[in-house]
Amino acid sequence: MNNTKIQWIRDILKDNYMSEIYPDELELAALLCSKVCHDVISPVGAITNGLEVLDEESDEDMRGFAMDLIRKSATQASAKLQFARLAYGAGGSVGAMIDLGDAASVTRNYANDDKLTLNWDSMPIAIGKDYVKILLNMVIVAQHAVPRGGIIDVTIEDPEMRPTFTLRCSGVGARIPAGAPELIAGTGVENPIDARSVQPYYMGMIAKRAKMAISIAQDGDDIILTAKPSEHGQD
Repeated sequence: MNNTKIQWIRDILKDNYMSEIYPDELELAALLCSKVCHDVISPVGAITNGLEVLDEESDEDMRGFAMDLIRKSATQASAKLQFARLAYGAGGSVGAMIDLGDAASVTRNYANDDKLTLNWDSMPIAIGKDYVKILLNMVIVAQHAVPRGGIIDVTIEDPEMRPTFTLRCSGVGARIPAGAPELIAGTGVENPIDARSVQPYYMGMIAKRAKMAISIAQDGDDIILTAKPSEHGQD
């Protein structure tokens, strides 16, 4: 068998491997939809349960508990949907700008809970929507880096130019999420990308389009996520 045929076979095998591991545009959209549904199904289900209690119970204590559950779950569902709209949605036309102050408020409502504190104080400066998408998706990866809860500190440099984002994740058992570096880079991925792993992969795709380089590293007991302009980012 000559070298040309060998290379042809290698190319076919590589193409088959890539199609099995990495989703095409339609599959990527489907996986992101699945992730959004997974994120909101829990609070929406809790609202349904609360309404069932109201229909079936006459005890005032139980009805009060149900109303509290409905209010809390409705707030959670709203926060998750508003966050998903900025993190995954179109967010306006191509080249649209998004206010960092609004993005910070939406993200705090989404991330802050009894286990996790997000420290992100941002001035009302409008930046490109892709930069906002990258930052919000970094917050999701940061959450996975502190699975037992903790603190995420967000630092933004040069927001009016080509911004740099740094997230310091502190908490008991802080770790680099399994497979995150490979998924973000879009290389070395061994298993097919699914609804659980699509988010860091999607973040890496947005970063490439925005000419940003994302890194994740251990720094003592903390995990540091950084996004900065890539070396080839200048036009």
